[in-house]
Order: sequence, then C-alpha cells, then structure tokens
Amino acid sequence: MPDLSFFKPQSSQGWLAWVLVFFFVAFSFTSDQFLTLQNLLDLTETYAVTGIFALGLFVVLVTGGIDISFAAVASVVQYAIASLFVHFGFDNAPLSILLAIACGTLFGVINAVLIYWLRIVSIIITISMQALLFGMLMWITEGRSLYNLPEWWVTLHNILPFNVHGQTYQIGLPLTIMLVIAAITWLLLNKTHLGRQLYATGGDQESARRIGIRVGLIHILAYGWLGALAAVGGLVQVYRVGEVVPNALVGGELDVLAATVLGGASLMGGKGTVTGTLMGVFLIAILKNGLNLVGVSSYFMNIVIGVVIMVAITVTHYKKRRETDVSFV
Repeated sequence: MPDLSFFKPQSSQGWLAWVLVFFFVAFSFTSDQFLTLQNLLDLTETYAVTGIFALGLFVVLVTGGIDISFAAVASVVQYAIASLFVHFGFDNAPLSILLAIACGTLFGVINAVLIYWLRIVSIIITISMQALLFGMLMWITEGRSLYNLPEWWVTLHNILPFNVHGQTYQIGLPLTIMLVIAAITWLLLNKTHLGRQLYATGGDQESARRIGIRVGLIHILAYGWLGALAAVGGLVQVYRVGEVVPNALVGGELDVLAATVLGGASLMGGKGTVTGTLMGVFLIAILKNGLNLVGVSSYFMNIVIGVVIMVAITVTHYKKRRETDVSFV
C-alpha cells in the first residue's frame, strides 16, 4: 500500500497550499475564462496592492498587535502627494516617493507610541486613527477625485514582457514591487536579529522585555513598517488606476486581514511566514475572481470572506490552546 503521509500537510501553509490547489482546479472546471494566462496575470496585478498591505500588517501581527488604519493612511498619503503636484507643481519623483514613505511611517510611529506608552489596546487606537484620518480627508477634500497627475506616476512600464504562442504578455510594476517588498520582509524577519526580536515580542512580550529586548522600539519598527508599506501601496494603487479617489481604498481592510490570518499569522502574535501571507492573498484573489467568473453575487463574496476569516481564526485559536494546555484532565 502506497505511503500517503507525504501528502499530509505538516503546517498551516501546507493546508493552505491544498486549499489553493482545490479552488484553482474547481474554478478551472467551472469557468473557461479562469485558467488563462491573461486572467492570472490580471489577478496578480489587481491584488498586488492587497499583498503590499498584507505584508505590512503581517509584521504588526507578528508582534501581537493589529492595525486597521493602513487604508486610511494610504489614502491620505496619495492625496497629499497628488495635491503637491496639482496645487504647487511639485514634480520630483524620487522626493515625492520618499516624502510619501516618510509620511506613512510617521503615522505608523504615532500608532505605536499611543499603543505602547499609553497602554491602550491596539485595535482601539487604530480604529480611532482610521476614522480620524479618513474623516478629515473626506471633509477637507469634499470627496473630490484628482485626475491631473504627474507623468512618472501614471505612465505604465513594461517590466518583463514575454510572448506565448504569438501573444504578448507582461509582468507589471505592481507585482514586481510586491515581490521585492516580500523579499525584503522575508530577509528582515528571517535573517536579522530584529526579526527574531519581532517574533519574540509577539510570543511573550514580558519575557522579551526581561531578556533585554526594547519592546517599545520593536513596536515602532513594526507599525512604522506597516505605515511605510501603506504609503507604497497607495502610490501603486494610483499607478494602476490613473487617478486619486479619496475613498477607493477604505473598506478593503477585511481582505487584507483575511489574507494574513489565512497565511498562518496569529492574532495573538509570534507566528506566521511571508510565504503564507502571499498564499493567503492569492487565495482571496482566486476566490473573488473565480466566484465573479461563475456569476456569484458580490454580496455573497463578502459572506465567503467572512466565513474564511472565522474558520481561520477558530483553527488558529484552537491550535494555540492545544499547545498551551497543560492540564491533567
């Protein structure tokens, strides 16, 4: 009898891989438009911004925190950079990008300071920050979109064009940026002393403090990293659509949270991988794209995403309890 233990997943990423394969095959049979190279490339480009946000949120989750203000931060940053061009003619690409990242990082640091030094629960602070930033943005701008943007921001670039059966395809800039950020995040978490400190802080904050880890600075690093990636994601989103819409990003936080949790990140901190996070992003992408192609209502998609998050959190919490259960009963 053949040994089937090879096919049994040994980790949450293993289970997620099987789920990805299942839905990939299922949608390939239910829609003849799903398994096409153009659809798959469009899928990765469309969810590149979600991936960028998820990689930032993942680092925060590793430390045991949570931040849902990233979409509002991205919206504020992209509108501020566009306004500099529209009202003052500021058209310097490198300085604009650096300014955007600096602003995003600043918002992240503010969150970290309020959470750590004031001892306030992270979700309360970040909900408040999200409401404050988005409310101020909509009030000041009156919801007006900006269309007159600098050429460096909206000119499409061919990063890796290639031909298949005489048809030209390309790997776009959004996917390239997401993969570069994923590589940097992986190196930070797996090959640096700071990465080990991030995991240690999420595993047990008090123990981390006792062994000399400066927990406050670790929080600043994590939330600042998310703020920086929120800014990058905001810039990439404008590059894709060619306009700045104040409320375009707010409301998509659920997909990002779902992706990180599905990827194995624990809401209690100390767990998860970059690879798992990317797999979670593309599971959400495949689900939404596949359901859309087979004609499922967009409202039902939200139900599916909600159920997926609930199942993932339940499984994670159950595994955590099994690992920490030392009772003799």
